[in-house]
Amino acid sequence: MSLLHQVALTFIKGIGPAYARAMIAYAGSAEAVFNTPVAKLKNVPGIADKRVGLLADMKSPLLRAEQELAFAEKNGVDIIYYHDARYPKRLKSCDDAPLLLYSKGMADFNVPKVISIVGTRNATDYGKHLCNQLIEELQQYHVLIASGLALGIDTAAHRASLKYNIPTVGVLGHGFDTMYPAGNRALADKMQKEGAVLTEYPSGTIPNRENFPQRNRIVAGMADATIVVEASIKGGALITAEIANSYNRDVFAFPGRINDEFSEGCNFLIRNNKASLLSCMADLAFMMGWEKRDDAGSVPEQLMLPIDLSTPEQLIYETIRNNKAPLAIDDLAIRISMPTSTLAMNLLNMEMQGFIRSLPGKTYVVN
Repeated sequence: MSLLHQVALTFIKGIGPAYARAMIAYAGSAEAVFNTPVAKLKNVPGIADKRVGLLADMKSPLLRAEQELAFAEKNGVDIIYYHDARYPKRLKSCDDAPLLLYSKGMADFNVPKVISIVGTRNATDYGKHLCNQLIEELQQYHVLIASGLALGIDTAAHRASLKYNIPTVGVLGHGFDTMYPAGNRALADKMQKEGAVLTEYPSGTIPNRENFPQRNRIVAGMADATIVVEASIKGGALITAEIANSYNRDVFAFPGRINDEFSEGCNFLIRNNKASLLSCMADLAFMMGWEKRDDAGSVPEQLMLPIDLSTPEQLIYETIRNNKAPLAIDDLAIRISMPTSTLAMNLLNMEMQGFIRSLPGKTYVVN
């Protein structure tokens, strides 16, 4: 497929990622879109008559794409297309995922554990301490940490990640020909050695205010969970949390005192069941179903099968225990040929007795 045409699609004004993907599906490839008569593109779902006019000039996007490819080659920028293996697979599952991303760095965006950490630009000492402590403990779980390279909690998260040798990704709200805030340029350079800096915006895109809420969907979409460390009731951190919830991703927040401005947003999320309360790393590991590995790199063997389980419960216990990852109830029902209604009652009984625990997404692990 032609990278030139893939990039050019992003320069057609008024045609966002969803419509671009629809046109690619209709024509067969990005290059084919540019070779398809505009009259035929009217048949693409969602491309109504009012949008057909936007497709009349297909030369300008191609010329702009040529310029962007030259900029990328000169500045060591990788262009990651939606169908590329390196494209963040978690983000790809989101309906509004960018058609392509511009990247500088070495990060693997598809490691088993990815966490986003967000918060206020006006971070307090309390928030910075929480952020540092959390990331220090995250080190043992081999995670990738994403944030927005903004001042405050974002910067604290990236700096702590570097301190503890954890790869970290900063998502920008502008092109690679600038850096906002300018004071984070050296930080961004250091992050690229093991992590990356990422943006959907081409060169020439300045850090306009409206870009940052758009940027936040990438921060939320590329992660398994979003953690809000400190946030006021209004701001980008709560927007990111709302987006993560809309993607059915887990959201966690550290609580704070009721009269602290920059804990108000976190308390709001917890109070309204938009985030799970987080008090320490153990809370996160428990709710995400992560197992801490021993020094040899293996998961310790579980205890012998409890003898006071019924025969069906023993079968359930063994099946969950022998699975390397948390097991979803639907998969479990298929494996043991048990009706879901019966299985659900057994699972509830076993959970109440402390033999298993449930995790987000109706998955189960043994205790």
